[in-house]
Amino acid sequence: MELFQSQYDWIKRTRETLFQYCEGISQPDYVKELESFGGDSIRNLHVHIATCFHFWLGTHGLGKTVDNTEPEDIKTVKDMRELFRKTDELVEEFLLKYEGNWEHTIPYTFKSGETSDFSALWLFTHTTTHEFHHKGQIVKIGRQLGYTPPDTDLIAPEVNTCQS
Repeated sequence: MELFQSQYDWIKRTRETLFQYCEGISQPDYVKELESFGGDSIRNLHVHIATCFHFWLGTHGLGKTVDNTEPEDIKTVKDMRELFRKTDELVEEFLLKYEGNWEHTIPYTFKSGETSDFSALWLFTHTTTHEFHHKGQIVKIGRQLGYTPPDTDLIAPEVNTCQS
C-alpha cells in the first residue's frame, strides 16, 4: 500500500474516535458557538476541516468543482459523517493521482495577486495537519461544555510512545 494512503487510513481511524465522541454531545452543544473560540462551534470547525480538504485537494489539486458546504447545512454528526465520506473519496482520488509524484507543483494565485507553487506533498501535509490542529480545538470546546473527551491523539493504547 502506498505510504500516504496508509497514513490517511490512520487519520480516518482517529477521526472515527472524534465522531464517536461527538455523537455523545447533545445537538444544541454540537452547534453551540463559543465566543472563547471566535464564535466557532464543534460543528463549524468540523465543516471547516472538510472544506479545507475540498479546496486544497479537490479544487486546487484535482481541478474539480466542489460544492460549498456551509455549517448550517450540517445538522447532526450523521450529516458530518456523510460530508467526510465525500471528503474521503476526494482524498483517495488525490492520493491516486499524485502517487509517486509528490513533488509535482501546482501554481496558485492568492487574492492579493501574488502567486506561489505548492507541491502535491505540501497540499496533503497542509490538509492533514490542519485537521489535527482543529481536532484539538474541537476536544477543547467539548471540555468547556462539560464533556470528557477520549484520547484522540492515540490510535491504540499499545502504540503509545508519547506520554503527555
